Amino acid sequence: MCLAIPGKLVEKKEEIGIVDLGGVKKEISLSFLPEVKIGDWVLIHTGFALETISEEEAQKTLSIIREAFAYEKA
Repeated sequence: MCLAIPGKLVEKKEEIGIVDLGGVKKEISLSFLPEVKIGDWVLIHTGFALETISEEEAQKTLSIIREAFAYEKA
């Protein structure tokens, strides 16, 4: 099973970006999405931004992930 997580692009320099993952900053490759802009939400897998998504879809996905981890801890 593969899991892609949403992150918001906060910095960009050529094909390298910094995304905000709930307060944690992570460097990722933008080589698959050279057109992405600061402020866009992207799905990230193994350090690569794979596609852009809406903020609504990102928040929905993050909510599902939070629920899954809360369930796991119970």
